[in-house]
Amino acid sequence: MNQPLSSSHAASALRVPELLLPAGDLARMRAAFDFGADAVYAGQPRYSLRARNNDFKLENLRTGIAEAHARGKKFLVASNILPHNGKLKNYLADMAPVVEMAPDALIMADPGLIMMVRERWPELPVHLSVQANTVNYAGVKFWQKLGLKRIILSRELSLDEVAQIRQECPDIELEVFVHGALCIAYSGRCLLSGYFNHRDANQGTCTNACRWDYKLGDAFEDEAGQAQQINFDFRKASELAEQSFAAAGATARHPAADQVYLIEESQRPGELMPILEDEHGTYIMNSKDLRAVEHVQRLVEIGVDSLKIEGRTKSRYYVSRAAQVYRRAIDDAVAGRAFDPALLAELDGLSNRGYTSGFYQRHRSQDTQNYLDGHSKARRSQYVGEVGRIDAQGWADIEVKNRFEVGDRLEIIHPSGNVLVEVTQLRGKLGEPVSEAAGNGVVVSMPLDKRFEGALMARLLEA
Repeated sequence: MNQPLSSSHAASALRVPELLLPAGDLARMRAAFDFGADAVYAGQPRYSLRARNNDFKLENLRTGIAEAHARGKKFLVASNILPHNGKLKNYLADMAPVVEMAPDALIMADPGLIMMVRERWPELPVHLSVQANTVNYAGVKFWQKLGLKRIILSRELSLDEVAQIRQECPDIELEVFVHGALCIAYSGRCLLSGYFNHRDANQGTCTNACRWDYKLGDAFEDEAGQAQQINFDFRKASELAEQSFAAAGATARHPAADQVYLIEESQRPGELMPILEDEHGTYIMNSKDLRAVEHVQRLVEIGVDSLKIEGRTKSRYYVSRAAQVYRRAIDDAVAGRAFDPALLAELDGLSNRGYTSGFYQRHRSQDTQNYLDGHSKARRSQYVGEVGRIDAQGWADIEVKNRFEVGDRLEIIHPSGNVLVEVTQLRGKLGEPVSEAAGNGVVVSMPLDKRFEGALMARLLEA
């Protein structure tokens, strides 16, 4: 159970920060609000940094903004592209119908576009995107003088630096990221995707090249100083190493045990960063995901106005779970209750590349970089389905996302509170008894309380 902090702390008037969630589509927007978000952000594909997997064309934006306002919530529109000349000509005309929908703010990064919007719609609130790389209080004051309402601070700041900015800039809204993917580049301004396949991250078409698996190759430098590749077949070398190991006997050391590459930066002698390769490749540029739920209390005490979660391309399960956990963390912090470590474990159930608290606290690089995996993993629980219609006899249609079977323990994730249930019966499409729900795309039914219609389900995994 959470224990209250000192009475003096509990009595202090802490500002309740906004919990801001991503909305990739209307269903995820609704889930965010159902599970505790105060606001969501979304953007048009052409002018935001999510051109792919983005369902917010004009009609859906209109619906989303109207629904948010009907619930007393906020809807922020991301227009944070860093445009080349070709996108300037039609920008104001394209944004006019969006502005008419009365979003609560535009999230913007480019100074030229900000100037154009401020001249055309001076009363429209503008929030400065993290893409603008604001890392000090002088930068905050600069943008404040231009009339911006909120500054989204760079992810590269420590908690102490955020606190200093708040102290120096007490009368402007500040926003920080607390959860989601981190980028290899400074606040996301990356060139890898554009370099490799001409899909520019700064135009919203990032292909996440930092998550790819790269192969290590030996090379030598020729007389002209150019690197020349030495042909190296990793699989063949591994097979030869296995044969050598088998022939040497059980007491021998496996050759692969010594196949570790280290990088040493010249100004940091002795700080060796490992680059490991297996049969899948190496993931040297793949950052762990940000998880700062344990720092929510400090951010509340600092007086940050908005805590933001990344992930407009993530699932409804991700949005629901993240909103639920960070809602509890904020409410506990404001009420003066101590941080509940169980929240860390609940976030482990979300797909992630390993977690780090990013730059809020300084770490050695191997603590923040994930060299082994390029894909997301779900460790404690796995998203297995969504509850559809529940009939009068109490049988619920389940749209399956991942396999589960009779005997599994499931967590029903619902705005009214989560409940653990055991799968005792399953029926197939024709009503026949089945022992398992085979996987994505399958529909099964199981006995479930009527109140859980529309809920999400996660299978608890063994530790």
